[in-house]
Amino acid sequence: MRKERFLQQGLWALLLWPHLFTVSVPLDCRDDQASLARCPSISQEKLLDRVIHHAELIYRVSEESCSLFEEMFIPLPLRLQSNQGGYACITKALPIPSSKSEIQQLSDKWLLHSVLMLVQSWIEPLVYLQMTLDRYDHAPDMLLNKTKWVSEKLISLEQGVVVLIKKMLDEGTMTTTYSEQGAFQYDVQLEMLEYVMRDYTLLTCLKKDAHKMETFLKLLKCRQTDKYNCA
Repeated sequence: MRKERFLQQGLWALLLWPHLFTVSVPLDCRDDQASLARCPSISQEKLLDRVIHHAELIYRVSEESCSLFEEMFIPLPLRLQSNQGGYACITKALPIPSSKSEIQQLSDKWLLHSVLMLVQSWIEPLVYLQMTLDRYDHAPDMLLNKTKWVSEKLISLEQGVVVLIKKMLDEGTMTTTYSEQGAFQYDVQLEMLEYVMRDYTLLTCLKKDAHKMETFLKLLKCRQTDKYNCA
């Protein structure tokens, strides 16, 4: 059964979004797909464009993953319960504003470091999510593959943002008082319904945070081109 599932996932990897194999590598520095971490020669402007494109794809896939999970496992009453704020996002404690006016006041430095904090906060939870989704009896392979894709691309986005920080700010990553260790807790004692709602919350929050990453990076791009007209 496991072997058959492995083969199915391999087939989905080939069939799922053929265009991703061409556009999902926006952080590569050269045509030969050299690693961004080892290729700092790319211009700042081009790197920012590729990082933004990467964030756009991550948001798109996370949105589709959330919708697919919702359709498969979440009845309407539970969707309303989640929307009413019964479940907190794992990044709630991060020192990142959410209102438009506050975001506009962030410096370029904090925009970049906020994106980095968000990206790094989601790497471990997505590993968990892949493991727990694999236990669902009827989880479609498309959902599993989308989740895995986002997990892999978040790591690439992290690398890109780190290099961007070095290029734009001429510094390494900033030390903050926030510690992500222990921010996400595993609980193997949950009932099935709680598992489902926890995973749904993760996907919903991931979608929101992915959109926030995209917004911050686009605001940064706007400031590079039209500093006084970035809404």
